[in-house]
Amino acid sequence: MNIHEYQAKALLERHGVPVPRGRVVRAAADVPAAVAELGPTVVVKAQIHAGGRGKGTFRDAETGKAIARPDGKGDLGGVVVARGADAAAEIVRRMLGNVLVTRQTGAEGRCVETVLVSEGIDIAREFYLALLVDRGLERLAFIASREGGTEIEEVASTRPAAIVRVPIDPRVGFSPWIGRKIAADLGLKPPLVVAASKLVGSLHQAFVGLDASLVEVNPLVETSDGRLLALDAKMSFDDSALWRQPEVRELRDTAEEAPLEVEASRHGLNYVKLDGNIGCMVNGAGLAMATMDIIQHHGGAPANFLDVGGGATAEMVTNGFRILLSDRGVRAVLINIFGGIMRCDIVAEGVVAAARQAQVAVPVVVRLEGTNVERGRAILLESGLQFEVADGMADAARRAVAAAGGH
Repeated sequence: MNIHEYQAKALLERHGVPVPRGRVVRAAADVPAAVAELGPTVVVKAQIHAGGRGKGTFRDAETGKAIARPDGKGDLGGVVVARGADAAAEIVRRMLGNVLVTRQTGAEGRCVETVLVSEGIDIAREFYLALLVDRGLERLAFIASREGGTEIEEVASTRPAAIVRVPIDPRVGFSPWIGRKIAADLGLKPPLVVAASKLVGSLHQAFVGLDASLVEVNPLVETSDGRLLALDAKMSFDDSALWRQPEVRELRDTAEEAPLEVEASRHGLNYVKLDGNIGCMVNGAGLAMATMDIIQHHGGAPANFLDVGGGATAEMVTNGFRILLSDRGVRAVLINIFGGIMRCDIVAEGVVAAARQAQVAVPVVVRLEGTNVERGRAILLESGLQFEVADGMADAARRAVAAAGGH
């Protein structure tokens, strides 16, 4: 689960990470009071779950046309410096209710409903700092660079020496020396080493205490008056741990998520929208990945990842099938079930029920193996619906790709 920048900053500040002062506004009328509190120069930042806001472009929600900056200096982006309450209010007015398009949103962009007005900061230097789960090392690791404010992926690929990686030994845990090492690697002078070490420790405390999967500060800045501040912040959380993080769970903004993914989560289903045209419903994440691979091997493209789980009920299968068919880009469906904990006849009953409710207008290929497989196949064949019952995964993939208009 992702959250907005202003939410991430609030969480980090509570754990001791210094952040700029800021105020969340949802109407242009609220801006003058914010500017009066924060100072004459402020930074207006659109709040969406996507990176590249500063390089993005606002478009009118109705016409799709680019929105100009109030000062006439090009198109309006997602991060704008404003001087004075009137200028800031006009920027906010143009942002709210309109669509911000960045490299991460796709051409459709994201509608902006919330804006963060932050105090202007006199920046001396910018850095990059993050804490994440390093799956290669199988432990947490800090990532730091003296090149903050840039695309860290580009830095890593073109200038790998500019990236510092400091893993945390799980047998020892966090130690203050990690903060001091990062401070030295960033080239901070002695007066800031203690502050940097404390900040790094606070990031680790927030990460572990909130069950995060990523904490990213980009940029971390040294101000002209000798402070360290998290000028921007991004946090992602382990969905499986949200049951014990009610405070974090309340920060979820479903408007920032794909509607079908939100609907699937309500039914306990694991669904991720993809760009292909073959809808997939599978039980088990490993089998789901293998199904997507074999579809691509035969020249097709999966439209989604949908794992109904090993213990799914007929109702869950029905809901999963309905959600899958709600994607207008789906041209064929491949249902690939290995009946172990979940019997094949239960799956077949759910599929038949969903197909009748949804009045399916696309070909449906079904591959069943495992417990009660013959009964499951019989339910499909006797349903009176036009299911294609496949013999094995390869046969199922070939049929689905052909039905979707592929090879």
